[in-house]
Amino acid sequence: MNYSPEEIYKSSEEYTNINEKILGQVKYIKELKEEIRKKVIGQDDMINKILIGIFTGNHILLEGFPGLAKSLTVNTIARTLGLKFARIQFTPDLLPSDIIGTEIYNEKNGEFYTKKGPIFGNIILADEINRAPAKVQSALLEAMQEKQITIANETFRLDRPFIVLATQNPIEQDGTYPLPEAQQDRFLMKVKIEYPTKEEEKKILGLLTSTVKYDDIELKEVLNKEKIHEIENIIKEIYIDDKLMDYIVDIVFKTREKNNHILCGSSPRASIAITLASKGNAFLEGRDFVTPKDIKKIIFDVLRHRIIPTYEAEADGLSVEDIIVDILEKVKLP
Repeated sequence: MNYSPEEIYKSSEEYTNINEKILGQVKYIKELKEEIRKKVIGQDDMINKILIGIFTGNHILLEGFPGLAKSLTVNTIARTLGLKFARIQFTPDLLPSDIIGTEIYNEKNGEFYTKKGPIFGNIILADEINRAPAKVQSALLEAMQEKQITIANETFRLDRPFIVLATQNPIEQDGTYPLPEAQQDRFLMKVKIEYPTKEEEKKILGLLTSTVKYDDIELKEVLNKEKIHEIENIIKEIYIDDKLMDYIVDIVFKTREKNNHILCGSSPRASIAITLASKGNAFLEGRDFVTPKDIKKIIFDVLRHRIIPTYEAEADGLSVEDIIVDILEKVKLP
């Protein structure tokens, strides 16, 4: 089904000025991506999904093999956005106080003072997040959901935006702790990172083996907190037709139908995530309305960590992606 702005605006005049707001941001998004590409070759899908997460105020889980520029991309994006960046390497011996901070006794004045941890940033890279034990995950979950942390008896609000961009390796499972379903549900999307193409890898070789020092490449701050907040509000205003919202709800409800392949389906957060991520994708493409194409671009990333397959599905060789494909074939597009 093709949607035109004229058809959409017939039923809603209040959205007629959104297009001008989006056009006003297009130059910044173009400049932002140009800055990111100074240090990151390829990985356009990962970059777009991270930006959708940041611009909608949501967390993103990145899954991919080592060496696919996950950490580099997160660091580069944080620098171009003018946001405070912190990287936390998750390990089995990590303690909650290592990430949120702790109270320290001052012998000189006999008083305690609070030493804040690296969680007090805007973009937090939780590297290999599934290597930390339950207590650390619990502390991180409070920060992700409530945008606050508790040290001793004192609660601290975290600065906005506060985005957790977490990474995990799909193959090295020794010494890892599966993320609780409640924590996975807090991630807007779980993005699978692919290998670069031959052309992209050749460009990587040229960039990293040339006489130009890679570490000396300067990045310009394109946005700031205020502009990011402005973009977040614009994305919320992007129009989505009632029929597309029905389509989203039908998909999510289909995941909850108990059968031989689905043990547990998606929560209402999935419906919210699909809608927000679709609006975010429409924004990056310079549109003021959501189309079915936007939903298709993000649907697998939103649902793959929100569906728990049965043992029968694994025995039949079905992946979560296969289950999502089956659902999309059964739910009719309006």
